[in-house]
Amino acid sequence: MKALLHICCGPCAIGPVQALRAEGWDVDGFFYNPNIHPYSEYKLRYQAVVEAGDRLGLSVLYHRYDFEVFLQRLAQAPDRAGQHRLCWRIRLEETARVAGQHRIEAFTTTLLASPHQDIRAIAALGEEIAAAQGLKFLERDFRKGFAEARRVSKEWQLYHQDYCGCLYSEKESVESREAKRAREAPDD
Repeated sequence: MKALLHICCGPCAIGPVQALRAEGWDVDGFFYNPNIHPYSEYKLRYQAVVEAGDRLGLSVLYHRYDFEVFLQRLAQAPDRAGQHRLCWRIRLEETARVAGQHRIEAFTTTLLASPHQDIRAIAALGEEIAAAQGLKFLERDFRKGFAEARRVSKEWQLYHQDYCGCLYSEKESVESREAKRAREAPDD
């Protein structure tokens, strides 16, 4: 049984790869994240996936960085919630397409490992896409291994990001850090 694992970053790949292998799956990785901004951030995450893949003995397929196409599609989303759903859809549809192309019968995503993502919505979307493609979506709650995977990834000295990747979350992350600094600053 072979599965294609969409990977958003190196640290998030560790737990899902280990969990799927424990279930008996032969896992290949797929790094496809046109949402990541800026390009320098994309390169850092790409390198962390290369390093994690090497340590895990994981074969990883790498997709081109097509940020411009991603932005054109994302502009169609009506609001922030719609942007999230469309971002997940773009990445899961491409993962399913590549799985089918490589005759891999199942796919899943490391997005299901993040405590910051709506895993129910992601799983429902994965099921919808899988059904349309004649594939199986492996709905898993990979968050159970998140803390251990973070510990291992720090031990391996993998790059850790502080936002999901898109330009909107980058802006929110900067605003959050600035607000925190302002709250912690002594009153003059």
